[in-house]
Amino acid sequence: MEFSHVSVLLNETIEQLNIRPEGIYVDGTLGGGGHSYEICRRLSGKGRLIGIDQDADAIAAAGKRLEEFGDRVTIVRSNYCRMRQVLADLGIERVDGIVLDLGVSSYQLDAADRGFTYRVDAPLDMRMDQRQTKTAKDIVNEYPEKELYRIIRDFGEEKFAGPIARHIAAAREKKPIETTGELTEIIRGAVPAKVRAVGGHPAKRTFQAIRIELNHELEVLKDSLDDMIDLLNPGGRICVITFHSLEDRIVKTIFKTNENPCTCPSSFPVCVCGKKPKGRAVVKKPILPGEEELERNKRAKSAKLRVFERI
Repeated sequence: MEFSHVSVLLNETIEQLNIRPEGIYVDGTLGGGGHSYEICRRLSGKGRLIGIDQDADAIAAAGKRLEEFGDRVTIVRSNYCRMRQVLADLGIERVDGIVLDLGVSSYQLDAADRGFTYRVDAPLDMRMDQRQTKTAKDIVNEYPEKELYRIIRDFGEEKFAGPIARHIAAAREKKPIETTGELTEIIRGAVPAKVRAVGGHPAKRTFQAIRIELNHELEVLKDSLDDMIDLLNPGGRICVITFHSLEDRIVKTIFKTNENPCTCPSSFPVCVCGKKPKGRAVVKKPILPGEEELERNKRAKSAKLRVFERI
């Protein structure tokens, strides 16, 4: 299956980056190379693009798509949480822009053997980086029921987290749960019929929760954003595209803290903590896809773009 991914909020992201032709830019979630391609088109011979992704299929696809730009492009297989080290290994201290598209690619969702989707029956995998040994199957079969409940409730924001966790625990007592189809049927049985009839797919939130837990998605984002802001040159921008409220909340909070880091009590007449702003949130409210994009790509529906500029 050919790697494919429709880049969400592409034009808006490129516009917000304020690309300098001789600048250095990082795509921390390279995917199929959609954002990177448009960045490279705007770079001169002295400009540079560093693409980072942990998925081998994405690396191969993006490498082919970007090969026309020659040595302006460097692709590294890694997680964006290691961006500082990746750049240090390349002799780069600061960059002019960073892009993070936190969505699961269309390829990962549609490729049955990757186990991300509840729409086809496949082995329970969900690994973003296939070098990792732990899979979704391990979480589903080995996590205590209370821990399953926690991640489904917190990471899936699923109101039926309790019944779903109980049904999973009961089912695996009889035999290991090995496929996405088996897990989907167990979840379906835990959700009331009247809810299944009017809501979205009953397994959507639970699959999201397991994927987030397995790949440490929220932890990585929370631990990386401050560091990435520090990597920006003055005037440099970071653009982050999120796809659910948990991610967006983290980005919004960290951008706000970097804009106003003072921890002094409001009663103090002047700041004494010494913490200085690192920049500003360029847009106070997230940028959303327009109607035309939503008609072309239904998966863009929940996307939000937030932008921060270094001072």
